[in-house]
Amino acid sequence: MKKILFLLLIVSTVHAQSFEKKTYADAAGHVLPYQILMPTNYDPTVKYPVILVLHGAGERGDDNMAQMKYGAPVFLNAENREKYPAIVIFPQCAKDSYWSSVTIDRTTKPTTFLFNYTSEANWPLQSAVDLVKSFVKEKKADKKRLYIMGLSMGGMGTMEAVSRNPKLFAAAMPICGGADLTFVKKYAKKLPFWVHHGDADAVVPVKHSRELVEALKSAGADVTYTEYPGVNHNSWDNAFAQAQLLPWFFSQKK
Repeated sequence: MKKILFLLLIVSTVHAQSFEKKTYADAAGHVLPYQILMPTNYDPTVKYPVILVLHGAGERGDDNMAQMKYGAPVFLNAENREKYPAIVIFPQCAKDSYWSSVTIDRTTKPTTFLFNYTSEANWPLQSAVDLVKSFVKEKKADKKRLYIMGLSMGGMGTMEAVSRNPKLFAAAMPICGGADLTFVKKYAKKLPFWVHHGDADAVVPVKHSRELVEALKSAGADVTYTEYPGVNHNSWDNAFAQAQLLPWFFSQKK
Protein backbone atom coordinates (compact mmCIF):
# COMPACT_ATOMS: atom_id res chain seq x y z
CA MET A 1 0.00 0.00 0.00
CA LYS A 2 2.85 2.36 0.89
CA LYS A 3 4.51 1.57 -2.44
CA ILE A 4 1.29 2.41 -4.33
CA LEU A 5 0.91 5.70 -2.48
CA PHE A 6 4.54 6.53 -3.24
CA LEU A 7 4.03 5.82 -6.95
CA LEU A 8 0.88 7.94 -7.00
CA LEU A 9 2.82 10.77 -5.39
CA ILE A 10 5.51 10.52 -8.10
CA VAL A 11 2.92 10.50 -10.88
CA SER A 12 1.14 13.48 -9.32
CA THR A 13 4.39 15.43 -9.01
CA VAL A 14 5.42 14.71 -12.61
CA HIS A 15 1.97 15.73 -13.86
CA ALA A 16 2.15 18.98 -11.90
CA GLN A 17 5.43 19.79 -13.63
CA SER A 18 4.19 19.05 -17.14
CA PHE A 19 2.18 20.64 -19.89
CA GLU A 20 -1.22 19.06 -20.50
CA LYS A 21 -2.67 18.41 -23.94
CA LYS A 22 -6.07 19.92 -24.70
CA THR A 23 -8.12 21.23 -27.63
CA TYR A 24 -10.24 24.30 -28.27
CA ALA A 25 -13.12 24.23 -30.77
CA ASP A 26 -14.52 27.37 -32.38
CA ALA A 27 -18.09 27.96 -33.52
CA ALA A 28 -17.25 26.85 -37.06
CA GLY A 29 -15.99 23.49 -35.87
CA HIS A 30 -12.27 24.15 -36.22
CA VAL A 31 -10.23 22.42 -33.54
CA LEU A 32 -7.09 24.07 -32.16
CA PRO A 33 -4.73 21.71 -30.30
CA TYR A 34 -2.85 23.31 -27.43
CA GLN A 35 -0.74 22.43 -24.45
CA ILE A 36 -1.18 24.25 -21.19
CA LEU A 37 0.92 24.60 -18.05
CA MET A 38 -0.84 25.65 -14.89
CA PRO A 39 0.92 27.17 -11.86
CA THR A 40 2.59 24.60 -9.61
CA ASN A 41 0.27 25.26 -6.68
CA TYR A 42 -2.76 26.30 -8.69
CA ASP A 43 -5.39 28.10 -6.65
CA PRO A 44 -8.79 28.32 -8.38
CA THR A 45 -9.60 31.48 -6.42
CA VAL A 46 -6.63 33.34 -7.93
CA LYS A 47 -6.55 35.06 -11.32
CA TYR A 48 -3.18 34.34 -12.94
CA PRO A 49 -1.15 36.00 -15.68
CA VAL A 50 -1.35 34.22 -19.04
CA ILE A 51 1.48 33.81 -21.54
CA LEU A 52 0.49 32.80 -25.08
CA VAL A 53 3.41 31.35 -27.07
CA LEU A 54 3.08 31.04 -30.86
CA HIS A 55 5.40 28.60 -32.64
CA GLY A 56 7.01 28.80 -36.08
CA ALA A 57 5.87 27.40 -39.44
CA GLY A 58 7.87 24.20 -39.08
CA GLU A 59 5.88 23.14 -36.03
CA ARG A 60 2.43 23.30 -37.63
CA GLY A 61 0.24 20.19 -37.56
CA ASP A 62 -2.29 18.38 -35.41
CA ASP A 63 -0.12 16.16 -33.22
CA ASN A 64 -0.29 18.64 -30.33
CA MET A 65 3.42 18.07 -29.75
CA ALA A 66 5.57 19.76 -32.39
CA GLN A 67 4.76 23.25 -31.08
CA MET A 68 6.68 22.43 -27.89
CA LYS A 69 10.01 22.26 -29.74
CA TYR A 70 11.21 25.70 -28.64
CA GLY A 71 10.76 27.63 -25.41
CA ALA A 72 9.02 25.13 -23.13
CA PRO A 73 12.02 24.58 -20.78
CA VAL A 74 11.93 28.24 -19.76
CA PHE A 75 8.42 27.84 -18.40
CA LEU A 76 9.04 24.39 -16.90
CA ASN A 77 12.04 25.63 -14.92
CA ALA A 78 11.14 25.14 -11.24
CA GLU A 79 12.62 28.45 -10.14
CA ASN A 80 10.75 30.35 -12.83
CA ARG A 81 7.49 28.63 -11.93
CA GLU A 82 7.97 29.51 -8.29
CA LYS A 83 8.84 33.12 -8.97
CA TYR A 84 6.42 33.74 -11.86
CA PRO A 85 3.29 31.62 -11.41
CA ALA A 86 1.29 31.82 -14.62
CA ILE A 87 -0.88 29.96 -17.09
CA VAL A 88 1.28 29.18 -20.14
CA ILE A 89 -0.38 28.20 -23.42
CA PHE A 90 1.30 26.71 -26.51
CA PRO A 91 -1.34 26.36 -29.27
CA GLN A 92 -0.60 24.53 -32.54
CA CYS A 93 -1.44 26.05 -35.91
CA ALA A 94 -2.96 23.78 -38.56
CA LYS A 95 -0.60 22.60 -41.31
CA ASP A 96 -2.70 24.22 -44.05
CA SER A 97 -2.92 27.58 -42.30
CA TYR A 98 -0.67 30.28 -40.82
CA TRP A 99 -0.76 32.42 -37.70
CA SER A 100 -0.46 35.60 -39.75
CA SER A 101 -2.24 37.04 -42.79
CA VAL A 102 0.75 37.19 -45.10
CA THR A 103 1.57 36.34 -48.70
CA ILE A 104 4.94 34.61 -49.05
CA ASP A 105 6.98 34.51 -52.24
CA ARG A 106 9.84 32.05 -51.84
CA THR A 107 11.03 32.46 -55.45
CA THR A 108 12.67 35.75 -54.50
CA LYS A 109 15.95 36.14 -52.65
CA PRO A 110 15.47 37.09 -49.92
CA THR A 111 11.98 35.67 -49.46
CA THR A 112 9.25 38.29 -49.83
CA PHE A 113 6.64 38.66 -47.07
CA LEU A 114 3.61 40.87 -47.75
CA PHE A 115 1.45 41.40 -44.68
CA ASN A 116 -2.19 42.36 -45.02
CA TYR A 117 -4.60 42.57 -42.07
CA THR A 118 -7.56 43.96 -44.02
CA SER A 119 -9.41 40.63 -44.20
CA GLU A 120 -10.48 38.42 -41.29
CA ALA A 121 -7.78 36.74 -39.24
CA ASN A 122 -6.88 33.14 -40.04
CA TRP A 123 -8.92 30.85 -37.79
CA PRO A 124 -5.95 29.41 -35.80
CA LEU A 125 -4.89 32.88 -34.65
CA GLN A 126 -8.45 33.87 -33.86
CA SER A 127 -8.94 30.66 -31.89
CA ALA A 128 -5.73 31.20 -29.94
CA VAL A 129 -6.86 34.70 -28.98
CA ASP A 130 -10.35 33.46 -28.14
CA LEU A 131 -8.81 30.75 -25.97
CA VAL A 132 -7.00 33.39 -23.92
CA LYS A 133 -10.22 35.40 -23.64
CA SER A 134 -12.03 32.29 -22.39
CA PHE A 135 -9.70 32.12 -19.40
CA VAL A 136 -10.53 35.72 -18.59
CA LYS A 137 -14.24 34.98 -18.90
CA GLU A 138 -13.87 31.96 -16.61
CA LYS A 139 -12.09 34.19 -14.09
CA LYS A 140 -8.92 32.09 -14.22
CA ALA A 141 -6.82 34.81 -15.85
CA ASP A 142 -5.89 38.32 -14.82
CA LYS A 143 -7.07 40.49 -17.72
CA LYS A 144 -4.46 43.09 -16.80
CA ARG A 145 -1.59 40.61 -17.26
CA LEU A 146 -2.07 38.84 -20.57
CA TYR A 147 1.19 38.39 -22.51
CA ILE A 148 1.97 37.17 -26.02
CA MET A 149 5.15 36.08 -27.74
CA GLY A 150 6.08 34.08 -30.80
CA LEU A 151 8.90 33.07 -33.10
CA SER A 152 9.12 33.43 -36.89
CA MET A 153 5.56 32.75 -38.11
CA GLY A 154 4.62 33.10 -34.45
CA GLY A 155 6.37 36.46 -34.26
CA MET A 156 4.22 37.56 -37.18
CA GLY A 157 1.15 36.17 -35.44
CA THR A 158 2.10 38.01 -32.26
CA MET A 159 2.01 41.34 -34.04
CA GLU A 160 -1.22 40.55 -35.87
CA ALA A 161 -2.91 39.47 -32.64
CA VAL A 162 -1.89 42.76 -31.04
CA SER A 163 -3.01 44.74 -34.09
CA ARG A 164 -6.44 43.11 -34.07
CA ASN A 165 -6.76 43.24 -30.27
CA PRO A 166 -4.98 46.45 -29.24
CA LYS A 167 -6.45 46.52 -25.73
CA LEU A 168 -6.05 42.84 -24.85
CA PHE A 169 -2.38 42.23 -24.11
CA ALA A 170 -0.12 43.84 -21.52
CA ALA A 171 3.13 43.11 -23.39
CA ALA A 172 4.29 41.52 -26.65
CA MET A 173 7.53 39.87 -27.74
CA PRO A 174 7.85 39.12 -31.47
CA ILE A 175 10.95 37.12 -32.42
CA CYS A 176 12.23 37.20 -36.03
CA GLY A 177 8.79 38.14 -37.30
CA GLY A 178 7.19 41.02 -39.13
CA ALA A 179 3.95 42.97 -39.37
CA ASP A 180 1.52 44.98 -41.46
CA LEU A 181 2.73 48.43 -40.45
CA THR A 182 -0.46 50.13 -41.65
CA PHE A 183 -2.10 49.73 -38.25
CA VAL A 184 0.81 50.48 -35.90
CA LYS A 185 -0.63 53.74 -34.58
CA LYS A 186 -3.76 52.10 -33.19
CA TYR A 187 -1.81 49.93 -30.74
CA ALA A 188 1.66 51.48 -30.39
CA LYS A 189 0.89 53.29 -27.13
CA LYS A 190 -1.26 50.53 -25.67
CA LEU A 191 1.52 48.14 -24.57
CA PRO A 192 5.32 47.71 -24.49
CA PHE A 193 7.21 45.60 -27.03
CA TRP A 194 10.48 43.71 -26.98
CA VAL A 195 11.50 42.80 -30.53
CA HIS A 196 14.23 40.25 -31.34
CA HIS A 197 15.95 39.34 -34.62
CA GLY A 198 19.27 37.99 -35.89
CA ASP A 199 21.01 40.26 -38.39
CA ALA A 200 22.06 37.25 -40.51
CA ASP A 201 18.53 35.82 -40.79
CA ALA A 202 18.30 34.06 -44.16
CA VAL A 203 14.62 33.11 -43.80
CA VAL A 204 12.80 36.20 -42.51
CA PRO A 205 14.86 39.28 -43.44
CA VAL A 206 15.90 41.39 -40.46
CA LYS A 207 14.47 44.45 -42.22
CA HIS A 208 10.99 43.38 -41.08
CA SER A 209 11.88 43.84 -37.42
CA ARG A 210 13.90 46.97 -38.10
CA GLU A 211 10.99 48.55 -39.95
CA LEU A 212 8.56 47.47 -37.24
CA VAL A 213 10.71 49.00 -34.52
CA GLU A 214 11.05 52.27 -36.42
CA ALA A 215 7.30 52.42 -37.01
CA LEU A 216 6.62 51.71 -33.33
CA LYS A 217 9.07 54.36 -32.21
CA SER A 218 7.60 56.91 -34.60
CA ALA A 219 4.17 56.17 -33.16
CA GLY A 220 5.39 56.73 -29.59
CA ALA A 221 5.64 53.12 -28.46
CA ASP A 222 7.64 51.76 -25.55
CA VAL A 223 9.83 49.41 -27.57
CA THR A 224 13.07 47.55 -26.91
CA TYR A 225 14.95 46.05 -29.83
CA THR A 226 17.60 43.33 -29.50
CA GLU A 227 19.42 42.43 -32.70
CA TYR A 228 21.85 39.52 -32.53
CA PRO A 229 25.01 39.94 -34.67
CA GLY A 230 25.81 36.96 -36.87
CA VAL A 231 22.71 35.05 -35.80
CA ASN A 232 20.60 33.38 -38.47
CA HIS A 233 16.89 32.52 -38.24
CA ASN A 234 17.18 30.78 -34.86
CA SER A 235 17.30 34.03 -32.88
CA TRP A 236 14.67 32.48 -30.60
CA ASP A 237 17.51 30.53 -28.98
CA ASN A 238 19.04 33.84 -27.93
CA ALA A 239 15.69 35.34 -26.96
CA PHE A 240 14.64 32.41 -24.74
CA ALA A 241 18.09 32.53 -23.10
CA GLN A 242 17.64 36.19 -22.10
CA ALA A 243 17.77 36.41 -18.31
CA GLN A 244 15.30 39.31 -18.41
CA LEU A 245 12.70 37.54 -20.54
CA LEU A 246 10.30 36.60 -17.74
CA PRO A 247 11.15 39.56 -15.47
CA TRP A 248 10.35 41.88 -18.39
CA PHE A 249 7.00 40.26 -19.10
CA PHE A 250 5.90 40.11 -15.50
CA SER A 251 6.83 43.72 -14.81
CA GLN A 252 4.18 44.77 -17.32
CA LYS A 253 0.55 45.32 -16.36
CA LYS A 254 -2.40 47.06 -17.96
